[in-house]
Amino acid sequence: MSDTPDTIVLIHGFWVTPRSWEHWVTHYQDKGFRVLTPTYPGLDAEVEALNADPSPLETLTAPQIIEHLTTVLDALPTPPIIMGHSAGGAFTQVLLDRGYGTSAVALNSAPTEGVAITPFSQLRSTFPVLRNPANRHRAVGFTFEQWHYAFTNTFDEDESRALYQRYAIPAAGGILWDSVLANLLPGPQAIAVDYHNDQRAPLLFISGSKDHIMPPSVQQSNARHYQGDTITEVKLYDGYAHLLPAQQGWQTIADDALDWALRHAR
Repeated sequence: MSDTPDTIVLIHGFWVTPRSWEHWVTHYQDKGFRVLTPTYPGLDAEVEALNADPSPLETLTAPQIIEHLTTVLDALPTPPIIMGHSAGGAFTQVLLDRGYGTSAVALNSAPTEGVAITPFSQLRSTFPVLRNPANRHRAVGFTFEQWHYAFTNTFDEDESRALYQRYAIPAAGGILWDSVLANLLPGPQAIAVDYHNDQRAPLLFISGSKDHIMPPSVQQSNARHYQGDTITEVKLYDGYAHLLPAQQGWQTIADDALDWALRHAR
């Protein structure tokens, strides 16, 4: 069909770069799709360079990221399928609320504003950033042990360490702090959406049952906030950790996500 989406936009989360989508890019390209993996403004360097010099992350803000992503989407001739992982899932929700995308999938998504549930494992995962208010002006990385708990807790140590070396970068502490404070400040903040927007595209939340940093309760709460008539669904995958796009069996999830997005494309 001529109106079937032919482009997929994959949005990465914090503590990683677009490299974290590498398997999905090839998988979807082999199916004939154009695949874009936009990074955040200033983060065009590779993982190794960003670890050597994380200064581009120190002043990065959520509005800057959203503006950059909208610029990428505005340049496309037709609406794409949008998929976002972790913080990329929250950015995906904002983009949908602003009218972008034909359908979307948020994998182990960070919450949008108003989702106040904070499980202990989430607090423990983000503690390296939130323990010190001075981190609002820093780029904060994970040690391997912190990465393993937050991202790869169901992986064996060798695989977890290899992925840490291949994917891990620091995160912008200011954005993490702002997301925590958003529910305490009056008025909508950077990651706010209209939960009653009936014009937005259909949205699927994919949740790994063993995710520590964005547990299933966060995904379920986020989805329940949507009160409009547009389709919002949640699908749970048993045994999967936060770094779901790189976990054994990711091909099934990638195919399920694409099938759902195509079936529900506007």
